Amino acid sequence: MIREYQCCMADLSAKGPMSAHPQDHRIRLLLLDDEALFRVSLGRLLMLEPGFEVVGECGSSGEALKILKHSPVDVVLLGFDLGADRGDEFISAAGRVGYEGRFLIVVGGAEVRDAAVALKLGAAGVFLKSEAPERLIEAIRLVANGQAWVDQGVIQLLASQYDRRSSGFLTNREQKVLFGILGGLTNRRIGDSVGLSESSVKGVVQQLFSKAGVRRRSQLVRVALEGSLGSENAPTRRQSHG
Repeated sequence: MIREYQCCMADLSAKGPMSAHPQDHRIRLLLLDDEALFRVSLGRLLMLEPGFEVVGECGSSGEALKILKHSPVDVVLLGFDLGADRGDEFISAAGRVGYEGRFLIVVGGAEVRDAAVALKLGAAGVFLKSEAPERLIEAIRLVANGQAWVDQGVIQLLASQYDRRSSGFLTNREQKVLFGILGGLTNRRIGDSVGLSESSVKGVVQQLFSKAGVRRRSQLVRVALEGSLGSENAPTRRQSHG
C-alpha cells in the first residue's frame, strides 16, 4: 500500500494548520452522533487523551449548532446519519453560523458511500467506526493540524462507484490506472494488472494529474472521491502544493 494516502492525505483546503496556535493549545472537540452509547463512550475516551478538550457531545444538529455559536471548536466529529438530518446538511448549516473549524466524518460501513458528499463540501476526512481508538486519536490530531484523513477501506468502498461518474471523461486506460491508485497499488503493480510497463503507467498518472489539476497522488485520490474528476470543470481546479 502507498502510505502517502493509505491513512492520510495532504489537505487541499485554504485553512491553515493549528500549529499556528500556541504550543499548549488544546484541540477542542465537538461530538455529533445520534447513537447515544457510541457518542458518550467516545466522549469519555477522548477526555482522557492529553491535549484534547471535549466541548460538548450532541445527538442533534440543533444542539450542536447552539454550541458552535457560543464556544470555540477546532474539530467536529460528525456522524453522517443524524436521524432527521444528514451530516452534509450540518456542514452547510455550521458554515452559515460562522464555524471555521474542521470536520472529521465518523461512520459505519453502511454509510461510507454517503461520506463522499461530505468530502465534496469540505470535510477533512472520513474515519470508520470499526477502526481502533488509537487510530482515531491519530486522525484527529492530523485533521486539527491541517491535514486530511481517509481510511484505505473507505477509498476502496468508494472506488466501486467511480466508473459511472467518470464515464466519457477518462479514457479506458486512465480509468484502469485510477482504479489501481484508489486501490493503493504501486505503479509496478498497476502495470502488472493492466498489461502496461511501469513507465507507461507513470505517463498515464501524469495525464490524470493534468485532468484533475493536481500534482500528487494523494490529491488525485481526493478529487476522485469528491466526484470532481468526472466533471468538465475538473481541469480548471487550482493546483495545490498541499
